Amino acid sequence: MLYRKFGKTNEEVSILGFGCMRLPVINGKDHLIDEKEAIKQIRYAIDNGVNYIDTAYPYHGGMSEVVTGKALKDGYREKVYLATKLPSWLVKSREHMDQLLNEQLEKLSTDYIDFYLVHALTKKRWENVKKHGVFDFLDSALKDGRIKHVGFSFHDEFPLFEEIMNSYDWSFCQIQYNFMDENYQAGKKGLKYAAERGLGIVIMEPLKGGSLVNDIPKDVQDIWDKADIKRTPAEWALRFLWDHPEINVVLSGMNNMEHIAENIKSAEKATPNSLTVKEKELIEEVKNIYKEKIVVNCTNCRYCLPCPAGVGIPESFTQLNNASMYDDIEAAKFHYNILLVKHDKQASKCIECGKCEKLCPQNIEIRKMLKKVVATFGQ
Repeated sequence: MLYRKFGKTNEEVSILGFGCMRLPVINGKDHLIDEKEAIKQIRYAIDNGVNYIDTAYPYHGGMSEVVTGKALKDGYREKVYLATKLPSWLVKSREHMDQLLNEQLEKLSTDYIDFYLVHALTKKRWENVKKHGVFDFLDSALKDGRIKHVGFSFHDEFPLFEEIMNSYDWSFCQIQYNFMDENYQAGKKGLKYAAERGLGIVIMEPLKGGSLVNDIPKDVQDIWDKADIKRTPAEWALRFLWDHPEINVVLSGMNNMEHIAENIKSAEKATPNSLTVKEKELIEEVKNIYKEKIVVNCTNCRYCLPCPAGVGIPESFTQLNNASMYDDIEAAKFHYNILLVKHDKQASKCIECGKCEKLCPQNIEIRKMLKKVVATFGQ
């Protein structure tokens, strides 16, 4: 495992972070984490050098922090830097922020959080936490030792990113970035801006919710196969990020032991600026192919759920993108019927209330795109 200095904190963090947003679950139910398997996976990663563990208040219906806390018992807490997040959209008062943090400490079975983030900031959420005194809360939690370093995660456009950056003495930030999202949200401009100010930088959605590694279309695989050094699509996506000296930690929502081992192996050799010119050109070729095929920019973060009408929004968009990216409407329709229609979660149930669009960090026109899903699959 390779390590990098985490911005102005001067902590040494593993370049691969373990994201606890997509832990293994039982019977497909997000809140029913397979605790035994999840603990096994987290501890395996730690035993093999991962020292950055990331969770959050809402993950797995509030259960991610609980299971993460269990995984960090038996001496594992002392081996890692633990990150979790203040749910910015739930904050009701200055006192409420203290209550939320104290609840998180209890769920995680710890006395302090190494890296505490104000979670998933958008314009509306930023205004919400500001009016309730977030700066005083952060100063207080730092002073009393409940948190060690303060950062924020971000899901909006660069002007807001710049505003937030200049509003407080942040130690680090977390942004969405991958080879398909260089100009999305904070993007490359935000990456450079944060690095110039000495912030530690954490990357989320490195595989774009799995879109860059699942069911690779033949024309994309043909490009990867041209490389002199053979890598999996996941390794290509991770190596693209680790090639940036500004990036300190890349989070991977790992829930498969084989994938965890593969990612750890990849993290043993990924030094900055190590990709060749030819390899960078291959990535550009792949990017151009995908750009021509993606219909809706959904990362399966699931902030849009639950839908009042019961629509499976991310799953609908996954199948719509699959139909386009892999040029196979029938296969996508087959899965759409099994995963959505069979469970009465089809896009045609949308009542156009717009609740989902207010919660979507990607700012997707969800109602419009659900109509496209209906037009593609018939219901």
